[in-house]
Amino acid sequence: MKKTFSWFRKVAFAEGVSFIVLLFVAMPLKYYGDMPKAVTIVGSLHGVLFVAFGALALQVKSEYNKKFSWLVKAGFASILPFGTFYMEKFWKKEEEAGVEINDAV
Repeated sequence: MKKTFSWFRKVAFAEGVSFIVLLFVAMPLKYYGDMPKAVTIVGSLHGVLFVAFGALALQVKSEYNKKFSWLVKAGFASILPFGTFYMEKFWKKEEEAGVEINDAV
């Protein structure tokens, strides 16, 4: 039983949370609260999660024979605020069905 898709979804959620925290908590703290360390810490965590997301997306594409367009959608989801949360419902269906849902976006 392959667990790659499950790990991908978990990391996607964590990456999405870290992105939101970076944008709406850490950056305001840096610019309005004179606390630049917040961006250093949250930004580093987000960077690690972003790289893990990308690596797992490539692995899912390979293991589950996803189309290149699936990888492009995953990439866009990772750079748009709330993108990974939006895509989660589609990724969950894909994981459960074991097939690609072409009309996800």
